[in-house]
Amino acid sequence: MNGAESLVRTLVASGVTTCFANPGTSEMHFVAALDHVPGIRCVLGLFEGVVTGAADGYWRMSHKPAATLLHLGPGLANGLANLHNARKAASGIVNVVGEHATYHLQYDAPLTADIDGIARPVSAWIGRAKAPHDVPKLGAEAVAVARSGSGKIATMVLPADTAWNEVSGPAPALAPLPRAKVDDSAILAAAEALKKAGPRGMLVLGGHALLRPCLKVAARIAAATGCRLSNPGASARMERGGDLPRVGRVPYILQQALAYLKDTDEMVLVGARHPVAFFAYPGQPSLLTPESCNVTPVADVDDDLLDALERLADAVKAPKSADAPPALPKPAVADGAPTFEKIASTIAALIPDHAIVLDESLTSGRGIFAAAEASGPHDWLQNMGGSIGYSLPLSIGCAIAQPDRKVVVLVGDGSAFYTLQALWTLARENLNVTVVVFANRSYNILRGELANVGATNPGPRAIDMLTLDRPDPDWVALAKGHGVPGVRTDDMGQFAKIFKAALAETGPQLIELRL
Repeated sequence: MNGAESLVRTLVASGVTTCFANPGTSEMHFVAALDHVPGIRCVLGLFEGVVTGAADGYWRMSHKPAATLLHLGPGLANGLANLHNARKAASGIVNVVGEHATYHLQYDAPLTADIDGIARPVSAWIGRAKAPHDVPKLGAEAVAVARSGSGKIATMVLPADTAWNEVSGPAPALAPLPRAKVDDSAILAAAEALKKAGPRGMLVLGGHALLRPCLKVAARIAAATGCRLSNPGASARMERGGDLPRVGRVPYILQQALAYLKDTDEMVLVGARHPVAFFAYPGQPSLLTPESCNVTPVADVDDDLLDALERLADAVKAPKSADAPPALPKPAVADGAPTFEKIASTIAALIPDHAIVLDESLTSGRGIFAAAEASGPHDWLQNMGGSIGYSLPLSIGCAIAQPDRKVVVLVGDGSAFYTLQALWTLARENLNVTVVVFANRSYNILRGELANVGATNPGPRAIDMLTLDRPDPDWVALAKGHGVPGVRTDDMGQFAKIFKAALAETGPQLIELRL
């Protein structure tokens, strides 16, 4: 068999069952191998940012790495923004990046690029095949790296001649590195801090500490100490609702974040970093905790967070179980012209049980997270890296990883434009995704940022750079052009009916809510 086939067989043996791809000439032998080696579902994306974002979503909902197939350095570069988001979310991905044949590189053909240099900022591991026999071994290493810790990005560079020349066969799967256990001293320090602070203590959770097994233990710790549970502002994936404890989040808006944290004397970090401002603002702090607040890091995102929380629960003499939080009143479905409050209430009222909610709503949907505390069990996913255009691609991977669950995308029109090609893949694969586009025809979040950074009195040219109304985008037409049924409304009563009907469908749907 050739190198490409040995790589595909190695990926299959290592548990990789999905490949998100946008291939080119240098990857044709890999494409052919995918065709005749069973075991890998191939999903085409029309832009590399869709491919890498889909792989991120797949990991978040399956905890299994998918492969991406990218065309040389420019293809990898096109996917870089969502690889940045994936790295911040600690998602495991195996990038297979095609390269010119080893003997062709010397001629500096048009697509020649420093692939290793492009990959380095987002990759925990880079492997470059120098000969065909390197290929299967590097493939097994890449998967093991991707599966290590909370998840890592591994990038394998596959020169064309190493793919088409013969090798002896695939490589066996390698075991990922085990999660590290934290020191007893960190557990004891955290226990003392939380016991001392009582209700002025905060347990900040990130990574897999926001999933059910860890959340149930965190609830016991809160019951024993009186501390608040929070995350530092965004979550790669948070399970919510039902019998799970309510976990707050540090607000995006700086003054709101400072107010949220002002009564915190002790902060304990488990799988999370110190809360920081999203950006620097003149005369404002970068670290969001009060100067008097003591911060105790316990465990990094790659550590064994369940073990750390269980030992912390023992150290504070937590009860064996904690009561489920009292039920909240169901939000009401609103009517009339859209407002942020009506949007939050209506969507929270209609989110189906066990939905996977992808939040990239930025301004229009900022209140939905809090309102959805009253919804049934669901998962909440956010953009960990801040590079917009993540949610539509992410929905592809989420829906493929969890085909029996409804995926709900909440996205502003400015963000949706970055990767609207994802709609085509949603249609092609007939994925169970409902997209709500909040169409305010602007980068509305940046209008607020003008004042936040002290850029006062913006003139017409400044405002024009933040406005998306010339021409006025038609999201229903854009959806139809990509094969997705779309409906538009500017009335909340109509929106509720349309949203409910879309949720009842099993294929992709798009709703444009004009604001």
